[in-house]
Parts: sequence; C-alpha cells; structure tokens
Amino acid sequence: MVSPGILLVDKPAGMTSHDVVARTRRAFGTRKVGHAGTLDPMATGLLVIGIEGATRLLTYIVGADKTYEATIRLGQTTGTDDAEGEIVAVAPPEAWGAVTDDAVSAGIASLTGEISQVPSAVSAIKVDGRRAYDRVRAGEEVVLAARDVVVSRFDLLETRRGEGFIDLDVIVDCSSGTYIRSLARDLGAGLGVGGHLTALRRTRVGPFEVAGAVGLDALEGAPTLTPGETAARILPVLEMSSDDARDLRHGKRLVGQAARLDGALGAALDPDGRLIGIVERRGADLKSAMNMPEADG
Repeated sequence: MVSPGILLVDKPAGMTSHDVVARTRRAFGTRKVGHAGTLDPMATGLLVIGIEGATRLLTYIVGADKTYEATIRLGQTTGTDDAEGEIVAVAPPEAWGAVTDDAVSAGIASLTGEISQVPSAVSAIKVDGRRAYDRVRAGEEVVLAARDVVVSRFDLLETRRGEGFIDLDVIVDCSSGTYIRSLARDLGAGLGVGGHLTALRRTRVGPFEVAGAVGLDALEGAPTLTPGETAARILPVLEMSSDDARDLRHGKRLVGQAARLDGALGAALDPDGRLIGIVERRGADLKSAMNMPEADG
C-alpha cells in the first residue's frame, strides 16, 4: 500500500509538470498523484507533488507565495514572452541610449509591490473552458484580463550587456498567480526596447524549498513529508485529544473551541501527530473544512 505524502521534486527543463506527475505515478505505483502549481517546460525547479490522500492538501499549497530566479533579456520581444517563442521585434540602435542602469532600476521598482498584470497569452489560464495557450496555438488571438498581484521582492543580481541586448539576472518573491514572463515583457516595454524571459527557476513554494527536493532520477524510494508534517508547515497546528479527534473524523463540531484558532484555518493533529484534517471556525465552534481518510493522516 502506498503511503500518502508530499514529495518535493526539482523539475528539469524540457518537461511539462504533467510529465513529472506521470513519472511519479510510475515510481510510486499509484494513479493518485497531483501537483500544486504548474511549471512551464522551459522552467526548472520546485514542483510540489501530492501522493494518495495527501493530494487533498494541494489546494492549501497552490496559493502560497513563491520565489523565482530568472534571466530577463532586454532588446528582443517574442510572441510568447519567453525564449520558446519566435522573436517578433528587435530594439533599434537609437533606443538603447535610454536604457541606463538607473532606468533599469526605476523600471524594476515600478513593477514591485501591488501591481496590475496582464498574463501572457500563452499561459495556462482557461478561456471559455480551453487553455489560453491552446487557443493561441490554434491561431486565435487571445487577450487576457489584467489581474492584481503582489511582487514583494524584485532584485537585480547581475547585468550583462551584449551586442544588441542586455541580460538581467533577477530574483522575485511574488504572490500566487504572478507571471514572471509578464514581468520581463513589461519591464522591456517600459524601457522602450522590449523584453522576454530566457531562464526561470522556482526555488520556493510557501515553506518548501528546492534545496529539499529530489531529481527525477531519485524518485524511486524518495522520502516524502507525511500529511501531518506538511499541514504543520502551512497552517497553525491544533493538537486534539483522542475524543476531539474522533468527533472531527465523524463530522462533528467541537463546540465552543473556535477561540483556539487564530487564523482562518488550522491543522488538527491527533495525539499521535497524524493529520485529522483542516478545521475552520463556525461561530463559536470548530468544524472540519477537509477531513483526511483516517488511514492516511
């Protein structure tokens, strides 16, 4: 029997997130595998994988803040806002005079904080039931609505000036739903020379770091986090008595215990450290928002 758990995988370039899920299914011998947040084929880095009953926790991870390391190329615009697309515009020589170090810093500052961002047309966002990138590949013109996101850190690490381009190595902390390709596009557009993403690596998803991830060649027998360990990383922990654990598992409310919960949600653990489920306030009571199968906690 396959134990439920959360697996941290360091995805290589050239594979889809679905490819990684398929490899994990084979390695662990189960179909019940999912992930918390897609990485483009070009991107590398942390993919959070749920196995068996732990897939129920993915919904509480997918919205976590993330950290990316990226390279932005100024001076060239592509149809996909990244290096996988064809170059559709190149900055003229007369435009480069305005792209000083100070101008780059000001452009980055303007894209830091709470911003409104239009996702790339080749994103995985669904438009009338179909992925935007599928519509683009079918020859349709796709314009997505702007969304509010938070870029809490957008730091420039290194600048490399070449013939007709500038490469910027950056690190970005951002809210879920932020597109780093769009940051590259918008930075280049603001500087008047265009821009696109040439490299992207996700190093963090919420409390999970890529340093703790395994490569695809190490999936067989790879260590996983238990549901209890995982929930304790992402939510406040409420330790339950045996009686309260039984009541929660049977769908009962814990009368008058809402004051135990500081935030909106908490991870309820039984006396053995197993995850009972995710609890929320309901008036003065606590009730389950999600229950784990008892054998999977």
